Amino acid sequence: MLMPSIFNDNFFDDFFRFPEEGYKRSYNTNSGLMQTDVTESDTGYEVKMNLPGFKKEDVKGELKDGYLVITASTNENNDQKDKDGKYIRRERYSGTCSRSFYVGENITQEDIKAKYDNGVLTIAIPKKEAVPKVDESKFIAIEG
Repeated sequence: MLMPSIFNDNFFDDFFRFPEEGYKRSYNTNSGLMQTDVTESDTGYEVKMNLPGFKKEDVKGELKDGYLVITASTNENNDQKDKDGKYIRRERYSGTCSRSFYVGENITQEDIKAKYDNGVLTIAIPKKEAVPKVDESKFIAIEG
């Protein structure tokens, strides 16, 4: 069954496509939002994340318990009125999405560098060796 997508600018976009093409698009959950590429080098990792349609101030990064959490939120209002002030079309969108990556307990906020440009968030995360816990032997003093 062909079902039109409600997330396009035009409700009839999928309706007038070829049936198999509309079907693929309607049920395709891969929208490009928060698609992420992670590359590794000798010194660290580079994360590139697609965030189309978001402004820099809508994107937040948080480091908590060894996890880097990227959150993007938006609130759009596309009101269109005619000359008498009556609504011809009124659409609103509000949403939040997030992704998290385990980066390790020894990475600090100062270690991570991020840049947002043209809808792509680029994050540089250095490699740090985990500091092994040293077994401390605690001896009891024996008097005698």
